Amino acid sequence: MVDGEGDAEPGSAGDVPAEGFAHVPVLLERADELLGPAIEAAGPGGAGAVFVDATLGLGGHSEHFLRTYPGLRLIGLDRDPDALAIARTRLAPFADRTDFVHTRYDGIADALEECGLDRIGSVHAILFDLGVSSMQLDEADRGFAYSKDAPLDMRMDPTVGITAADVLNTYGHGDLARILSTYGEERFAGKIASEIVRTREKTPFETSGQLVELLYRTIPAASRRTGGHPAKRTFQALRVEVNAELDSLRAAVPDALDALAVGGRVVFMSYQSLEDRVVKQELTPRSKSRSPEGLPVELPGMGPELKILTRGAERASEREMESNPRSAPVRLRAAERIARR
Repeated sequence: MVDGEGDAEPGSAGDVPAEGFAHVPVLLERADELLGPAIEAAGPGGAGAVFVDATLGLGGHSEHFLRTYPGLRLIGLDRDPDALAIARTRLAPFADRTDFVHTRYDGIADALEECGLDRIGSVHAILFDLGVSSMQLDEADRGFAYSKDAPLDMRMDPTVGITAADVLNTYGHGDLARILSTYGEERFAGKIASEIVRTREKTPFETSGQLVELLYRTIPAASRRTGGHPAKRTFQALRVEVNAELDSLRAAVPDALDALAVGGRVVFMSYQSLEDRVVKQELTPRSKSRSPEGLPVELPGMGPELKILTRGAERASEREMESNPRSAPVRLRAAERIARR
């Protein structure tokens, strides 16, 4: 489940579509501290630097970097066409330095080529702000939020793919239990799956309210009183399945690391333990030597290619969590490419 306290909806704390885009994105200062040196190293004011925002959202992080580094070029990726349209408007003052690509983040390599860049070693800074965006949570008709009765869609790109209702109405008991257990870390996965199958025989699932009602009657009362809202694990699991989030992330991280120039840096902001685990499993081996132990020197091409810039996964400060509760689950990891194998 999402690793945070309280009942805040799970997902990215990146941007909130407030009037005038006034909301400050999560961990903005820390992201700049980590990525800024790589941008400045390319040239004064980031001249010649390429920044990939792999999860553009409403463009809050990107706006900051474009304003701070007047020579910076942005490649903004997002699978949600509505988010892309809003970000394009927000970032219109920087139109001569921005490219927008409608794609999942595992399309980063193709997106670079589309923008005239090499897939390998052409990028100086990359940001992943993972999870569902605040805009998606706040749009009632998307079905991401268990606090609002809405159609069970949950697609980040509403133009393609299956919906959460499709999953609930067509998946077998075993697949439903596996998804709830693996992606939601739900203790009562089997029991919930049984109730879903029994219920849909009479009434197919259409709205989030139907699912929340089922979860309240299925999860034991003692368990409902602890661990936050009883629906949050199931809703997370469905969202991950519908959007193939973990598969996409597993494919995206290696391509992103390959895209970094030597001296380039990447920041990952994860909002659930599953995402953070995928990131850690890719960063850790690349930060270690492959030379046999005991040798007096590093063998050519066998040294680490990454330097980890954070000690474990960093968390949001108390101050930030107070001002933006959706930042509570965030886990940040960062790395710098120091060599190329």
